[in-house]
Amino acid sequence: MKKNLDVRRRKQAKFNLDFAMCCLFLPPIERDRAEKKMGTVCQEPPPLIRDIKVTVHDTSLVFPADPIPNEPFFLSNIDKVLNFDVQTIHFFPAHVEFTPDRVAERLKDALARILVHYKFLSGRLRLDAMTRQLQIECNSEGVGFVVASSECGLDDIGDLVYPNPAFERLVTKSMDILQHDNQPLGIVQVTSFTCGGFAMGISANHATFDGLSFKMFLQNLAALAADKPLAVEPCNDRRLLAARSPPRVSFPHPERLKLNVPQGQDASRPLVFTDAPEELDFKIFKLSPKDIARLKEKAAKDAGGLDSSYPKARVTSFNVVTAHIWRCKALSSCTDADDGGSKSRSSTLLYAVDIRPRLEPPLPRGYTGNAVLTAYATATRGELEEWPLGRLVEMVTEGAGRMTDEYARSAIDWGEVNMGFPHGEVLVSSWWRLGFADVEYPWGRPRYSCPLVYRRKDIILLVPDMVTASQNGGDGVNVLVALPGPEMAKFQSLFHKSLT
Repeated sequence: MKKNLDVRRRKQAKFNLDFAMCCLFLPPIERDRAEKKMGTVCQEPPPLIRDIKVTVHDTSLVFPADPIPNEPFFLSNIDKVLNFDVQTIHFFPAHVEFTPDRVAERLKDALARILVHYKFLSGRLRLDAMTRQLQIECNSEGVGFVVASSECGLDDIGDLVYPNPAFERLVTKSMDILQHDNQPLGIVQVTSFTCGGFAMGISANHATFDGLSFKMFLQNLAALAADKPLAVEPCNDRRLLAARSPPRVSFPHPERLKLNVPQGQDASRPLVFTDAPEELDFKIFKLSPKDIARLKEKAAKDAGGLDSSYPKARVTSFNVVTAHIWRCKALSSCTDADDGGSKSRSSTLLYAVDIRPRLEPPLPRGYTGNAVLTAYATATRGELEEWPLGRLVEMVTEGAGRMTDEYARSAIDWGEVNMGFPHGEVLVSSWWRLGFADVEYPWGRPRYSCPLVYRRKDIILLVPDMVTASQNGGDGVNVLVALPGPEMAKFQSLFHKSLT
């Protein structure tokens, strides 16, 4: 029985790590300089270093610089669903004034000071004995801090922008000096390279931050490391997203899958998602600013004019790219010999919407918790094949428009009544404009910021094109796709055909 439980826990851990990508940290990908005439490139895997030899020199805990009251810290229903760790890595070139050792000292001191403002981060996750609800005990037991070195130079470890499993050595996922049930909510690892550059690897429990609040945390950490005031004043009041009493689920929520958790099972980590092994091809599709402009022009022709059939369509870069990807992904599973049965099946698209400005009143700018919910759009594969791009853009627009204050509150209340997760055929996760690489530290901006990437066929990632952005060449985007071989071939064909 214990063996079966361990297998199920490993499967759930794999799902959690994959699901994290749709909610928080995803990698930017640099553009291959050799572009095809059409402007779109499908990047094949570059040569990757298979192992990065890393030596750990010091492992310690960092505690708040000032006392913090020991009290329970409330987590919203959105936070509770995201009880798993996410790892990100931020690469920095050598700096004449800041050696890796000096950076480590600055970061350690800044961490101690920032923990006073983020009182939950030095605590520990606990289940309330009475309510069985997940919360954080603000016991000031500290965050982890690791100092390490590598035998490689920064330029020796290959293409920073292509997801590489070897980067796992640059992040500490758990502290061996602590018990399994007493792990910190955050761990920072500074790894120096022989060239003088270094990597800052961060492992953080997703219940603590979403993408926007994590970037604010990095901005504040960078400010304190430079002995400056906080860039953004944190708002730690998660009760701003508490369920109503009594809960009022006022909308149907087809974008969520209700789970039946067996009695006695730890409801904070439901063990339901299987992860059957499957061989997946992995490709990066690059959309240049011209490609995106072409898609927008197509959609605008469908949606423009007084007699438009799709007046609700907002022809934005995100909406047209997401609509384009949705069509390609849904039709990639339809074979040429299909008898029509697969064309009648529905495809549900999921994508994240920031609810901060949509609530009444809006959340404070510095809200530190998870404030992202899942929007959806549903159509049959036949409809996705036949409808013009403008109609698909309208559906994506309507999905986000559905996310009003009342709808968001209904979704939060749904989580009070039910245990479940977002559910659909494909989730398009956009990290296009989060800007982790824009954070200005005393030693400069990162050369590149990325997470450890886990590949899933039902999650497609949108990440910024760093080269066109840095050269002011427009706002390009890279699309990271993992599919079985035959589906990938169909996806690639559809992806390029729609751009001609």
